[in-house]
Amino acid sequence: MTRPVTPALAFGVAAIGIGLFSVMDAFMKSLVLAIGVYNALFWRTAISTGLGALLWRRSGGGWPRGRTFRLHLARGSVTAAMALLFFWGLARVPMAQAITLSYIAPLIALLLGAVLLGERVGGRVVLGSFAALGGVLVVLLGDRADLGGARMDGAAAILASALLYAVNLVLARMQAQAAGPGEIAFFQSGIVTLLLALAAPWLAVLPEAALWPRIVVAACLATGSLALLAWAYAHGDTGFLATTEYTSFLYAAVLGWLVFGERVTIWTLVGAAIIVVACLLAARKRDIAATAELQAAP
Repeated sequence: MTRPVTPALAFGVAAIGIGLFSVMDAFMKSLVLAIGVYNALFWRTAISTGLGALLWRRSGGGWPRGRTFRLHLARGSVTAAMALLFFWGLARVPMAQAITLSYIAPLIALLLGAVLLGERVGGRVVLGSFAALGGVLVVLLGDRADLGGARMDGAAAILASALLYAVNLVLARMQAQAAGPGEIAFFQSGIVTLLLALAAPWLAVLPEAALWPRIVVAACLATGSLALLAWAYAHGDTGFLATTEYTSFLYAAVLGWLVFGERVTIWTLVGAAIIVVACLLAARKRDIAATAELQAAP
């Protein structure tokens, strides 16, 4: 039995997925500061692979072929480079500012989705995205002094990661149309882990026992977020759902303050308000045909 999936539902599921990922970012920042970016990412993705395998088996466990497997390989490779750059930069830049810099990704994804997937980019989505970019500029211009000195390397890494993330968003849409959430969660984590394992003989160090709970929680959050986003991207346009990325700014500002004592300035608050309004503008009364069918959840 199937039923239509509304754009609002797809948007809401994607927003929850982004929320989980934002909490995971806080765990990962603490891990990167403790054991370095390679070991934090390697051990988290290794556990995520096991969790993804459970979801994959529950959803049928069939081995992908042809184009589907190539999509898994492409997205896993892009994700590996993207994650290394982002988490390396995140350890050097406050969370709110790091997320701010990453907001070029949804804007690039809008263009890539139109060019590569033939998706129609409505005026409301474009207006909302550029309004959100205005909020980003408020933060950058207001807090520009905080990005000086040693933090510039981190900012550059995050900007490079954002470019890869734009490609990742488009691949996510293509992948979600070819495979289920469980399969995607398993193969993305598995491919990233295999790529990182190539350097394990030289870089891998077994974390201390006290760090394992954080690694496991980060893995659970990453896997849950990936599955939710995969389901959402199977039922909505890339450009439309990419606007949910802007909600992560609020999570980053709050978590950065609570966990790491990072100061939230008035510019951050004003920029966040603009971004939230922009997201609501992009999501309100979006004219997308609700023709997608509900997939069986893992």
